[in-house]
Amino acid sequence: MARKRKAFENLLIEAVDEGLASLGESAKQSIYFHLEDKFKIAKNDIPYRLEDFTDGLEKIFGLGAHFIEILIMKSLFEKIGQPLEWNQSKELVFVEYVAAAKQSFLKRQKEVKVVEI
Repeated sequence: MARKRKAFENLLIEAVDEGLASLGESAKQSIYFHLEDKFKIAKNDIPYRLEDFTDGLEKIFGLGAHFIEILIMKSLFEKIGQPLEWNQSKELVFVEYVAAAKQSFLKRQKEVKVVEI
């Protein structure tokens, strides 16, 4: 199970990387720099400090942080093979979507293992 969690965390880091890269490579590097410098959040710590990560994005981008979170979520759900669906009348809560993605990923990995046996 620990290996599956690590696999999900790696997918999340890749999704964050892709979401930020959509702003341009220099912008992505600048965001990582500010997250680490001002908020003490290293790139590899993001899966373990999601709330701090979203707070950092919101302090850097204000309301624009939600757009970046959506880009990250689209990439993450694509990586785990699930469509991203959200109720647009309800406020996007990034941490909740990551938790749902993780649960879906772990369930799918468990199902795949059962089928292989």
